[in-house]
Amino acid sequence: MKSHYRVVVIGGGVVGASVLYHLARFGWTDVALVERSVLTAGSSWHAAGGFHALNADPNIAALQAYTIDLLGEIEKESGQSIGMHMTGGLTLAGTPDRWEWLQSAYRVFQTIGIDDCRLVTPEEAGELCPVMSTDGLLGGLWADREGYIDTTGTVHAYAGAAKKRGADVIEHNRVLELNQTADGWQVVTEKGTISCEHVVNAAGLWAKQVGRMAGVELPVSPLEHHYLVTDSIPEVAALDHELPMTVDLEGFTYMRQDQKGMLLGIYEIKHQHWMMDGAPWDYGIELLQEDLDRIENELTLGFSRYPCLQEAGIKTWVNGAFTFSPDGNPLVGPVPGKRGYWCACAVMAGFLQGGGVGKSLAEWIIHGEPEADVFGMDVARYGAFATNKQYIRETTGQFYTRRFVMSYPNEQLPAGRPLKMAPAHDAMTEAGCKWGVSWGLEVPLYFAPSGFEETPSLKRSNAFDLVGEECRAVRDGVGLLDISGFSRFEISGPNAERWLDRLLATRLPGPGRSRLAVMLSPEGRLKGDLTLFNWGNGTWWLMGSYYLRDWHMRWFNDHLDDGVMVRDIADDVVGFSLSGPKSRQVVENLTDQDIGSLPFMGCGTFDIGLIRARVGRLSVAGELGYEIHCSAAEHIALRRLLLAAGHDVGIREFGFNALLSLRLEKSFGIWSAEFTQGYTPGMTGMDRWIDWNKPDFIGQAAARAERDEQSAAQVLVTLDVEADGADTSGYEPIWSNGQRVGFVTSGGYGHTVGKSLALALVNRDLAKPGTRLSVHVVGVERSTTVIEASPYDPEGKAMRG
Repeated sequence: MKSHYRVVVIGGGVVGASVLYHLARFGWTDVALVERSVLTAGSSWHAAGGFHALNADPNIAALQAYTIDLLGEIEKESGQSIGMHMTGGLTLAGTPDRWEWLQSAYRVFQTIGIDDCRLVTPEEAGELCPVMSTDGLLGGLWADREGYIDTTGTVHAYAGAAKKRGADVIEHNRVLELNQTADGWQVVTEKGTISCEHVVNAAGLWAKQVGRMAGVELPVSPLEHHYLVTDSIPEVAALDHELPMTVDLEGFTYMRQDQKGMLLGIYEIKHQHWMMDGAPWDYGIELLQEDLDRIENELTLGFSRYPCLQEAGIKTWVNGAFTFSPDGNPLVGPVPGKRGYWCACAVMAGFLQGGGVGKSLAEWIIHGEPEADVFGMDVARYGAFATNKQYIRETTGQFYTRRFVMSYPNEQLPAGRPLKMAPAHDAMTEAGCKWGVSWGLEVPLYFAPSGFEETPSLKRSNAFDLVGEECRAVRDGVGLLDISGFSRFEISGPNAERWLDRLLATRLPGPGRSRLAVMLSPEGRLKGDLTLFNWGNGTWWLMGSYYLRDWHMRWFNDHLDDGVMVRDIADDVVGFSLSGPKSRQVVENLTDQDIGSLPFMGCGTFDIGLIRARVGRLSVAGELGYEIHCSAAEHIALRRLLLAAGHDVGIREFGFNALLSLRLEKSFGIWSAEFTQGYTPGMTGMDRWIDWNKPDFIGQAAARAERDEQSAAQVLVTLDVEADGADTSGYEPIWSNGQRVGFVTSGGYGHTVGKSLALALVNRDLAKPGTRLSVHVVGVERSTTVIEASPYDPEGKAMRG
């Protein structure tokens, strides 16, 4: 062990070993892994070892595909067998909704390039898995690239390959404390102190304690997980091929062959947390006592699906702990406010995702940004609210219980809610508001009559007409929307303007004006679609997506200059927006200032009734509109004032479901759909907001190269979809003459224009309006046509009127 390394990775499971390997592979060989016991002495040794090509998040599915490809490479490079069995895999559907979902998911997998999968009938599924009963099955999805590996061998292969490239692996050496220094970190271990520039928490079951050593509270918790391994089964032994990995979603089980027997794993409804503050330091290659009463119902379903289990002897029960985050995805990346401290935690499917996690984190450490868009597993997707123990208990338990439960895009789940609420929440609830959640905050979806309950659905739900009424109220009169669910950052200081001018690719607005602000990474990829307000007194605001608050603040702090102060004011400043042709009348009823002279995209301070408010004239709905910002203490009063002032013109409250429809009719993109850190300005049309005459801004060289070379192979278009009772939502494949030529970024129904609309990235040569294509909607192929952007009010007269 040396006294100094560039990077110290804490934790000798599959994730830590993968991070170490990728750092060395990418050229950083002065790196070490420190393990308290021996490699695999945590969750890794008792994992079932299955790997699957499929994941509902396309970006994570791509990283899983990378991991599968990598496994064979590290076996060859290390000389260590990983015991790979590429058996293929089946995912089963036993209800009409599940079968419909599986057909839809199959098309999404095509979008992301997983072409080695296909839909199968119950009869075909039975032939592929002969020991399985097909009773109740409606169909399945077969994937070629699924199977299982030897978990211990795989960890040693990663570590062995890393050592061959110059990395160190130090076992039997527990980390005792972490101390941040001016140059990085001191890692105090049982065998001495190591100094390093970067430290990676890949401690698995001990991630909570290793986080606390650095003053970081991570939203993770271990939960117990059962599987059983049988003795030899005659029906299995008689086969001339190996059983496929099989997931029975309605039965809550997964199955694979184990020698001449079977392994059956269970995601039970009655979950059980274990050691929420982290495993004991002396825990390692041990198991927990099985709890058969708790898993009895799922066992019964599993034994019915595989009748040969009913006569099989059980060789081994495994009840081991795995660490979960609130949404089940990993926690990866730099921890905000802790320079040089990195997470690679809560990788529940470590042998499936570990390769992708290691690659992305190593790229992040070395290059400042991973190649893939990994926001779905970025540690910054959670804030301080998620570190509450009860929140962690509820959300991780909910995820575990619902691991194989059918989910719907319009379904609202209860765990960890309600947590954060705008002050007018109760009054809005009394008015019929139905709520969603964003970063712990309750946000309005739509308003409904008393007693209304929305039915979860893959298609248009029973709330469809209610949302349509809200859309028409906005287009014809005036709608009121709670906009507490936007982020707000206040930028001030003597160098604020200069800093913003370099941070943003957009020309800065003058005093009393606002502008859409494009923010880029050095590689020229998008980092934000923000709105910048210049209040004219040396103070600026940046507004954006509420759930990106920590993510954006980390970016701001990483690029902060002297003489600049950035403050997150989203908990202190809230507000409402007015949208519609009668919105000016409402504001005029509440102020004696000349609100009518405020130009489109203008902003200023106005007296709105008793409230001294910050007002901007803009509207995401594409109508005449005003955003009115107030303190949290004034939120209730502002709502009352606006509703009273708008009573005579028929003001109506609306929610974000209606805003989705209204913004699609204007071809307005949103973050996480049209705009992500995986896309560029040229792809998304954001290049039209770039000030190419600016002398310098982050990402300038890459953005110029894309513009000059016209290198964006796909561009954003608007589609008119010939849908029937269902609309696109995202990642559905788009086809031209049987060739996949693009995919949907977001979609829905345009209630004003009476069309099913989608925004999509398609091949540049097919982006001309009038081009006929097709798209899969909930698994069914539908005709679609590229149309001109902004099917509603294409000249923007309503917004500017």
